[in-house]
Amino acid sequence: MARLRAQFNTACMSANGSAPGYEFRRWVRAAASAARDPLDGLERVRERVASIRQAPRPSTALQPDAAGEKDLHALLGIDWPCDAATTFDPLWQSILRSLERQGLEFGRGTYAGWDDADPGFARAAWCLTRHSAARAVVETGVARGLTSRVILEALSANGSGRLCSIDLPPFMREPGSEGETGAAVREGLKRRWTLVRGSSRRRLPRLLAELGTIDLFVHDSRHSDRNVSFELTRAWGALRPGGFLLADDVHHNRAFASCVKRFGMPPAIVCSSDDRKGFFGVIRKPEAVGPGAVR
Repeated sequence: MARLRAQFNTACMSANGSAPGYEFRRWVRAAASAARDPLDGLERVRERVASIRQAPRPSTALQPDAAGEKDLHALLGIDWPCDAATTFDPLWQSILRSLERQGLEFGRGTYAGWDDADPGFARAAWCLTRHSAARAVVETGVARGLTSRVILEALSANGSGRLCSIDLPPFMREPGSEGETGAAVREGLKRRWTLVRGSSRRRLPRLLAELGTIDLFVHDSRHSDRNVSFELTRAWGALRPGGFLLADDVHHNRAFASCVKRFGMPPAIVCSSDDRKGFFGVIRKPEAVGPGAVR
């Protein structure tokens, strides 16, 4: 067994440069995850196979708008700087302190190699929810729930609305860390929150059908070309005219740019994260959808 494991690790090292033992643990946990929930386990495998078959194609065409937040507010028809943005920083610091009290690390790569929300992305979610008076919001990817908390706080400040979040946690989490999902969401906000566990491939179509129409969609789950294209296309069909799609880490592939083209070139911008390590994108659905655009 030890010899087979060593050979497996050597093969993985030559394939992708992973540290010894990492890929072995990865596939052991993947097998355990599939045993617990075969359908979502199968979706993990499909996503992994698609990622291997399709070499990463970072979008070199995407460049952040120089006046990112100003342009974001122009899409909203709101002057920048706005009053809502000034209330974001105290909220963000409060959220980080709540995680610290729970003894949880936060930031890039701290959630089984996945990232918590960058404050720039979270601030965009805050302003979009506040200014658009969103009532029906759908989010994919929760992790510790920083973005979820921000959206829920915005809905609470608006006095109405509900957030539905779909989450399939990474199977490389440490054992016993299941309680970290949504840890940033305070108890008083949970009456506005529905957490749907599972893959977006399985859960999103039904959820959108049940909701009928949504005001805001937030993508922050797996950032593969396959997954981003699927989620944004499905959400676009349910999005009300004048509603918004917000997608994190759009620099990883060409899916965001391809969707903008497929949707008929609606108003869209790309913004840099606060730490300058990535981009996020925003698309506004026109009030009147032109001929040939995806509805």
